[in-house]
Amino acid sequence: MKIKNISRRNFIGQASCAALGSTTLMSTLCNLKFMNAASMANSSVLLGNDYKAMVCVLLSGGCDSFNMLMPRDQGEYNDYSTVRSELAIPMNEILPLNNTTYGLHPSMTGVQSLFNSNKLSFVSNIGTLIRKMTKEEAYQNEQLLPLGLFSHSDQIQQWQTSIPNDRASIGWGGQIADMMSSLNTNDKISLNISLSGSNIFQTGNSSVEYTVDRFGGSTSMNGYENNPGDAFTLARKNAVDNILDAHYADVFEKTYIRTIKSSKEANEEFSTAIDSAPLFNTVFSANDFSDALKMIARTISAREQLGMKRQIFFVEYGGWDHHDELLNNQQEMLMYLSDGMNEFNTAMEQLNISDCVTTFLSSEFGRTLSSNGNGTDHAWGGNVMVMGGPINGGQIFGQYPSLALGSEYELGGGGLLLPTTSVDEYFAELALWFGVSPNDLSTIFPNIGNFYDTSSSDMPIGFLNI
Repeated sequence: MKIKNISRRNFIGQASCAALGSTTLMSTLCNLKFMNAASMANSSVLLGNDYKAMVCVLLSGGCDSFNMLMPRDQGEYNDYSTVRSELAIPMNEILPLNNTTYGLHPSMTGVQSLFNSNKLSFVSNIGTLIRKMTKEEAYQNEQLLPLGLFSHSDQIQQWQTSIPNDRASIGWGGQIADMMSSLNTNDKISLNISLSGSNIFQTGNSSVEYTVDRFGGSTSMNGYENNPGDAFTLARKNAVDNILDAHYADVFEKTYIRTIKSSKEANEEFSTAIDSAPLFNTVFSANDFSDALKMIARTISAREQLGMKRQIFFVEYGGWDHHDELLNNQQEMLMYLSDGMNEFNTAMEQLNISDCVTTFLSSEFGRTLSSNGNGTDHAWGGNVMVMGGPINGGQIFGQYPSLALGSEYELGGGGLLLPTTSVDEYFAELALWFGVSPNDLSTIFPNIGNFYDTSSSDMPIGFLNI
């Protein structure tokens, strides 16, 4: 693929509509590998009494994040307004961010409050990279480009594995769980908890995600109730219990039944812990994203009952593939995103746990600065947010690029931006804060040495405090 010849039509033609992630038969069946594999003890991780959690929010579809974070300096705004044409947000509607020359989409009042109170920061022009490169190198050497650069499936996979030059099946969150699961005393419920079903991000060599739903928590066997309210449901429960308690000679049958029983026990333990966890009175909005964050907050509140010292959560907020109707769709979706993050932060503060929880955004790629008539197409670099007590808040990290066509990092003539910050740096900083040893970074992020000296005393980007 030659970037010189990229067009809007080629963007669409090269993109795959395949979506990663699927629902599971029952949440704890996803833990088959986790329950049957020994936890990998990592001697470089200090075992302590501290608790830490990461919450990964995937904006799947490719978020147009240069209508999320925009320049307010008049000269830079003129470049923005020119390249975005009918998609540009009017200057007088952009929400100002303290101590910066940038602002937010007008529907993001919650994020504005978080940023201005130093509880949230941005990382600008980030994307998948094999190594940092110039515009000329990107044109001349196709081998430097990530595999399937404009493909939904490839780029979501790379954001979840941090391996841009191969289609890997092990996620960086899964690898961290492999290393750190021994910190938790619970052997039934994974360190990784998903609100969005199966995903590569949380799949390790010996661990996978434990799936919960947005409303009732852990999902058990359909129709099975511990306290049946009628004779038919009681009979069904007794029948299932008889099957589970029976003796089986076949090794495969034994393994399957043992897994089902462990799944049922984990479901019961999770549900009991959630029901008895400390309460918070934050009012969450009535939409799927806020519902998911509320369930994550409830799960974090039950951390002691569940025996958890480390947890990684994953939630997918989809629908960002705005080839058309971008302005109308973003008005509502960015509001839901902003309100949900603000609500979640409030809940963490009420639980007195905000200093121990970091929430971070990901999206498979940014989008073109230029309009295709009513929307934008697949591109490369974009902006993300990080939130929580450990954050060096109220700042924009990385390099916010010039938005003028033909600028130093603009490729293809349609507003496709070459990233100046790699996902490796972003994820490595999160991993270091979470407790991963610098010596283990290259195991999880094979290309990290192209961006960061793992012997350095500085953080890769600087948005987190350790």
